[in-house]
Amino acid sequence: MIDLHEAAAPAVLHGRNGESEALGRLLTAPGGGCVSVLLRGGWGSGKTALLRTVLAPARRDPDIHVVSAWVDPLERELPFGMVRQLFEHLAADDTPDALRASPLADSGPYAAPWTMPPEAAPARTAGQEMAALGELYRRVVRLTGHKRLVVVVDDLQCADAVSLRWLRYLMCRGSELPVTVLAALAEEGTHPNSDALAAVLPLFSNQLTLGGLAQDAVASMAEEILGHAPPASFTAACREASGGIPLLLRAVLRGIRARRSAEAGLTARIAEYVPADLGPVLLARMEPVAPHAVTTAEALAVLGGSPDIHLLAETTGLTVSQVADAVHGLARAGYTTRTGSEVSFVCESLAVAVSSTVLPSRRMELHVRAARSLHADGAPAQQVAAHLLPGAPGEPWAPEVLARAAELAYEQGDSARAAAYVRRALREGAEEEPRARLLALLGRLELAVDVPVAVGSLERSLELCQDPAERAAVARGLAGALLALDRYPDALEVLRTTCESIREADPAGAMRLEIDLIHIALTNAASAPDSVRRLRELDVLDAPDTGVRRPLAALLSLREAMAGRAGEAVSLARTALEQGADPMSDASVVYYDALIALRVAGETELALEHAEAAVGKARERASTLGLVQAISVRASMKCGLGRLPDSQTDALSALEELRRIGIGPSHSFAVFATATLMESLVRQGRPAEAEELLRRADLTGELNSNWVNDHVLMVRGRLRVAQGRLDEALADFLLCGKRTGARGTSGPGFHPWRSEAALVHTALRQGDAARALAAEELTLARSWGVPEAVGTALRAMGLVTGGPEGLELLREAAETLRDAPARVRFAQALADFGVLARRTGRLAEARTCLQEAASIAHECGATPVTDLALAELRAVGDRPRTRTFHGAAALTPTERRVAGLAVQGLTNREIAQQLFVGLRTVETHLTNAYGKLAIDGRPELAHAMAGPEGLAPDRPSSAVRSPASASASASAPAPVPAPVPAPA
Repeated sequence: MIDLHEAAAPAVLHGRNGESEALGRLLTAPGGGCVSVLLRGGWGSGKTALLRTVLAPARRDPDIHVVSAWVDPLERELPFGMVRQLFEHLAADDTPDALRASPLADSGPYAAPWTMPPEAAPARTAGQEMAALGELYRRVVRLTGHKRLVVVVDDLQCADAVSLRWLRYLMCRGSELPVTVLAALAEEGTHPNSDALAAVLPLFSNQLTLGGLAQDAVASMAEEILGHAPPASFTAACREASGGIPLLLRAVLRGIRARRSAEAGLTARIAEYVPADLGPVLLARMEPVAPHAVTTAEALAVLGGSPDIHLLAETTGLTVSQVADAVHGLARAGYTTRTGSEVSFVCESLAVAVSSTVLPSRRMELHVRAARSLHADGAPAQQVAAHLLPGAPGEPWAPEVLARAAELAYEQGDSARAAAYVRRALREGAEEEPRARLLALLGRLELAVDVPVAVGSLERSLELCQDPAERAAVARGLAGALLALDRYPDALEVLRTTCESIREADPAGAMRLEIDLIHIALTNAASAPDSVRRLRELDVLDAPDTGVRRPLAALLSLREAMAGRAGEAVSLARTALEQGADPMSDASVVYYDALIALRVAGETELALEHAEAAVGKARERASTLGLVQAISVRASMKCGLGRLPDSQTDALSALEELRRIGIGPSHSFAVFATATLMESLVRQGRPAEAEELLRRADLTGELNSNWVNDHVLMVRGRLRVAQGRLDEALADFLLCGKRTGARGTSGPGFHPWRSEAALVHTALRQGDAARALAAEELTLARSWGVPEAVGTALRAMGLVTGGPEGLELLREAAETLRDAPARVRFAQALADFGVLARRTGRLAEARTCLQEAASIAHECGATPVTDLALAELRAVGDRPRTRTFHGAAALTPTERRVAGLAVQGLTNREIAQQLFVGLRTVETHLTNAYGKLAIDGRPELAHAMAGPEGLAPDRPSSAVRSPASASASASAPAPVPAPVPAPA
């Protein structure tokens, strides 16, 4: 609460120490004559506090006689009102009756003039007034004697004309009396006594103007009021919000203290803590500034920003000249600033305080008037809509303007404001077709914040919409939202019925819907068989136009991948992705089928490039579901490439975004990201964390028939292997095979379940079953012809076969995978070759392969593979000092020291002398360093030593496994993610 009597109590003065000391010296200056100081400052600048601070020591000085007056505007018409305040208390003291016979106390024309209203006072001639002024002056001289008289007047602009003339009389005769006059002036408009005031002001020999408080003073006041030293960012925000005006700053800080606010983001919301009762106090001070000042200030506060004078006039109903005069007075008093014709408050908190005094009905009226004026002047839609938003409905042109403003806000990425415009437009009671379009836009916007709510808006839009193209677009968006909530039957029904309803009127739109229908039907076991049959019938030439050709090509690229035709799959995927995986003209999840086809066909790096671009576009459009889909696919691609920490980061980000919009961990959208995160954790040797993730997502039991759960079965099987739960792992791998076979995705490029199951069979000493599965997978992979799939199958066959024959199969696997993008798979094959080579006595080959395997796996963050390779190196007899044999991190301390000196420009001989070693030793260390850094000599050494080491953090293995289970865990290649549906 604002304490209206606060000024009467002493207060700590902040930021005015210099002014206080200067005024103190003037008050106590020895000698005669008149010393005068005029203290200028805007409202709330702290003039009163400064006067009280400097008067306190002066009152205690026995050689100084202090009289003071705190003038009120009500006394402007009371003759001698200010003078009465200065001296009336002396007449009641025990001091000599010096003033009891003064004109102020005598009967007659001047008897207690402050006790009667101005119109009742008898007329006074100029001569009578001058006689009274002279008599009063002489009695003051007799009263003070040899003491210095200090006259202090606050709010001098409010003094009555007679008192102002007496003050001028006193200052003009200052040589007869040692007197100091200290007055504070706030130029807050004109008043009837302006001529008398103008005659006094030139007599002040010293003037001091108070501005806003500096940063250090704001910090001091904040610490005093809040009881602790706030951070610099907080005090800077306080100063900006209050303009450094002490009165306003103190009010804001007390508002914060009263609410005991310590919440995050407070710095950005300082103005919200302006006390509600500050507004009326400010309006009372604004009223005398100028005619219509309060009306203009209220309109300015409600409209916000920097409206021009013309808009303020239209809004308030005043004339432009009346508003101009009011603005002039407000600016002169320090409440507003003006740039050209635009007006704004000096600080945000002031606008908030004034705005809080305006009644809601008046506020709505002002906004509607402003919107009408701006619309009539042809202002931009968003500028008009900003005033329609808080105004009352009823303008016939409002829905069109609000819809246009919403589209612009959406394009600019401000979904929240766009949604507010649409909701406001719907309140206007638009016709069915415009209402359907508004609801469709609202549904799109709500998808970014609350999917269940978005479903309701899209359903109402589809009911109202009649245009075939718009119905198709709404149906695709609604289907995507339903899928996000795992309402697969509802999504299929929406697409099916809408497709049939528009087929005759819009064949191209109907086919576009059918593409999404087939894509979604493929993800569910119950609807997959029919959709596969329809998929086999389609041809890219069936597309009636390019708008249908690209999504159809994406769908057909997945079909070709399912059929094992890699070349055709890549060709169709490139056609589909001509405008990226998230084209502005047709944003749809079906394009991610093309990314999956590229991934299955061994073009993972190209798929990642498109996923990266899709993430950027989704961020630009503020499309949360689109962003989640793109980030999830990107995470999967990174996992397949062996960029495990990056994959983990993306998967976590996708899950957080889904949580924010109301999609829980058990929904299919979240399950896809969860499975990718689990896979990354297992590959990094963190099975305990993966198990906890599995439990939180409720994926430990039986899984439904959604395609995404094929991926979950593969990852869960790998986790069970890492945990030594081999029977459970085998069951997951075999179930994955059964489900993918029924779906038509049993090829090794999608999920190499046969290789995984074969390795578990081997660990369980079930050799026949292991060999049968491994041989089948190798045959299918060779037919598919993708190096990644072939290398993975060769590795499984080599581990199952064992002995010299198995060693050759592992050698072939490593060579096949060397140039493939899957770096973890390559490291696995190298490690397994090294293990078997050591066991068969081929130690040199084992050492080379194991070192390379450890280095590559370490770069990827695949800790289990690194641990396996290092353990086998120790079995060979090596003592590896680091976890990698490539790059700067692989250098021994001596090699690093020698290379560092070489980078400094020392010759080999100088290095040998400095390290006290032989020349040959230096040459050997440098040769070793060149090999580990993969460079040819000194010219490249500095760059190689300074470049990024590309090292992932070391993580100890969290589970102890048998060699068989360790090999099985290390063997698991990255499963290809199933297409996860998302809204258009």
